[in-house]
Amino acid sequence: MGDVLEQFFILTGLLVCLACLAKCVRFSRCVLLNYWKVLPKSFLRSMGQWAVITGAGDGIGKAYSFELAKRGLNVVLISRTLEKLEAIATEIERTTGRSVKIIQADFTKDDIYEHIKEKLAGLEIGILVNNVGMLPNLLPSHFLNAPDEIQSLIHCNITSVVKMTQLILKHMESRQKGLILNISSGIALFPWPLYSMYSASKAFVCAFSKALQEEYKAKEVIIQVLTPYAVSTAMTKYLNTNVITKTADEFVKESLNYVTIGGETCGCLAHEILFAENDRSGLL
Repeated sequence: MGDVLEQFFILTGLLVCLACLAKCVRFSRCVLLNYWKVLPKSFLRSMGQWAVITGAGDGIGKAYSFELAKRGLNVVLISRTLEKLEAIATEIERTTGRSVKIIQADFTKDDIYEHIKEKLAGLEIGILVNNVGMLPNLLPSHFLNAPDEIQSLIHCNITSVVKMTQLILKHMESRQKGLILNISSGIALFPWPLYSMYSASKAFVCAFSKALQEEYKAKEVIIQVLTPYAVSTAMTKYLNTNVITKTADEFVKESLNYVTIGGETCGCLAHEILFAENDRSGLL
């Protein structure tokens, strides 16, 4: 009996050490990539000619649209408000010289994907940014007291990621190259009372993304989920920025340093430190 217990404790200790080592490796890679910026300038362009960004009308999606165009990709902007898309497209074309296509689509609906598929036909899509999302209640609220937008939230936060990935991943698989960035949230990393539906929807994005990365990494397709904490956008009522709270532009520029990691990342070093501290404190 004593030998069995000894083996059990040895195995448990080894597993704990391996888990700690994995977290140290994750953090060390982020530090390295942030300060040395080893990503080749041609890497993103090598994925393909076009990048597709959902929720491109505001915030993080808009920032990805501009940044990817600056780095040499043509961009397809998908969002609900046509006027915003037209204004952003004009500005991107003027400042970067890249080609821009716009697709008006309301991701709270589930009948939009054939239209999107038709508009994307024939494009060599190297990057997909699944960014669109909605927060039904900005203020904390019990589940039964929150606005009854369950179906809209599922369509926008979950179905959009699955359907857009389904549309584009098959072409990446056949070309054996591609990058999919799924924007989740730090709120997905542990149950968050009073934001139950939102945190659960973002947890789905994490699980879906990490499973897909395991399925398709042999096909040379990178599928990464980003779990940022505070980013100042319209959804967060433009929080005051500081060392932790990033502007959308700051977050996006830094997050692109980490795309070769795949798997999961917070997208910026400050948020990785928060993640590590929460983990150490037993919150994760």
